[in-house]
Amino acid sequence: MGDQDLPGVLVSGLEGPHGICEDHIEDLQKHFNLITMQEFLENNKQFGPKIQAVYIWGGKPPVTQELLQSLPSLKIIASAGAGLDHLDLNLIASFGVKVANTPQAVSSPTADMAMALLLAAARRLVEGHRLATAPDTENFSTNWMGQEVTGATLGIIGLGSIGYKIAQRARAFEMKILYHNRKRSPASRY
Repeated sequence: MGDQDLPGVLVSGLEGPHGICEDHIEDLQKHFNLITMQEFLENNKQFGPKIQAVYIWGGKPPVTQELLQSLPSLKIIASAGAGLDHLDLNLIASFGVKVANTPQAVSSPTADMAMALLLAAARRLVEGHRLATAPDTENFSTNWMGQEVTGATLGIIGLGSIGYKIAQRARAFEMKILYHNRKRSPASRY
């Protein structure tokens, strides 16, 4: 528990598998008094009125009606990440609480990972690594190198922020882009 004069923010924990991202803790502590779920559960009468926000990391802490009822000063629930499907938005709104998320925060990293997986699968990277590092490998055929990526056709379902970023990366490989989206993308995009 930090500075008592700062607004209270409920977090799942500060360390361990259910703790918030370690990289975020120092910045958050400059502006907020971080109260862990364990501290809150041990003394919810003391901490409940002080908590003005809930910071959700990895879907934790879960936001239930019971939790909302025990936080009379709650103003906002901030969920790190794009999705909000882990939250009952109608329930939260019924308490007059706002919800915030970070919809663009993971677009580039997700697109990077999608391209990495595409390249690894097409070029049989994992299989090649195992073969190259196996102690009993003496030689191997060059025919196992996988599929050509440059000039291939890539299908993308949903050309939102992540799909668009994947398409941008695929253009570097001179790939033909086919996509399905609810609305046609402007000609300047794809």
